[in-house]
Amino acid sequence: MQGIGTIIPLILMFVLFYFLLIRPQQKRQKNVANMQNQLKKGDKIVTIGGLHGFIDSIDDNKVVIKCGDGSRLTYDRNAIREVTESAAGSSEGSVNLTK
Repeated sequence: MQGIGTIIPLILMFVLFYFLLIRPQQKRQKNVANMQNQLKKGDKIVTIGGLHGFIDSIDDNKVVIKCGDGSRLTYDRNAIREVTESAAGSSEGSVNLTK
């Protein structure tokens, strides 16, 4: 009986950690991966470093971003934090996934 009393709080802590920490993180990672797979030329984006620009060209793992002064910078696809406006011109709003 004493052994069960010590195991139950550990099980409850694991369940609590799962629902408060692990599950939300998995959802965020899934949303970020989905957003990065749907990137297309002309999307207005923000990188994890805070660079704002438009996607000039896109590859499997690389994205060329055109900045305001006309320079083109090459980034990994994983460096894209959010899409602020899609290429079709419809504003999706700022989707911040870095909570």
